[in-house]
Amino acid sequence: MYPVLFRVGDFTVTSYGVMLVLAFVGAGFVVASEWKRRGWDPGAAQDIVLAAMVGGVVGSKLYWALSQGERLAADPFGTLFSRGGFTYYGGLIGGIVTVIAWLRWRRYPLAKAVDSCALAVPIGYMLGRVGCFLVGDDYGTTTDVPWGIAFPEGSPPTTVPVHPTQIYEILLTLPIFVLMWTQRKRSLPDGFLFFELLLLAGLERFVVEFYRVNPDFALGLTGAQWVSLALAAAGLFGIGWVHRRPRLETPYPETTRR
Repeated sequence: MYPVLFRVGDFTVTSYGVMLVLAFVGAGFVVASEWKRRGWDPGAAQDIVLAAMVGGVVGSKLYWALSQGERLAADPFGTLFSRGGFTYYGGLIGGIVTVIAWLRWRRYPLAKAVDSCALAVPIGYMLGRVGCFLVGDDYGTTTDVPWGIAFPEGSPPTTVPVHPTQIYEILLTLPIFVLMWTQRKRSLPDGFLFFELLLLAGLERFVVEFYRVNPDFALGLTGAQWVSLALAAAGLFGIGWVHRRPRLETPYPETTRR
């Protein structure tokens, strides 16, 4: 499609890079909006996005490196610090860990805060997948369906029509965001939106993975599908847990109020 937008001397601006920046900006806007609605400091959204970026990059790289097996054993430094090799699930897990750590450090009420942060994930994910589509990455298996996409020469799948799985993921993630956005003002248990995200995002990726080119890991399922099932199970368990536990009003620390 349009992997390179323009060049300024030796500096290249890629469509994926631009969409990645927009993904973090969009996610930050959603978090700031939710923080403001709750009467919290919307400026904290910048710190949350930064924490998510750091954790996302580290987690994404580690997840990919651990999947390399022999390459990692033969050249651990080169594998960990190679230019490529980033994965969505590694980034998601790493981002969740660092954001939760930051929220704990700043003494935010965790369940309420992760619900607000969860709303930002679908926005960032959809914008990121637009970047993947424009650069021709994360494509699907070859197909003869009318909507199959033949990427230009030089893109990873070259000119062979493939399933536009990037578009599939955008179309499946959009209703997840709409559902969560409409639920955010309802009287739901704290933590519900976060666990709902794990459940629905896991199911979404599990389905789309059938049309992608990743190799089987076990029992005819790819590694990403097993992670998807684990996330969906965690989400389902979490939803049941937050509904069963008593609802207690969590006092907001004075040190972090607006």
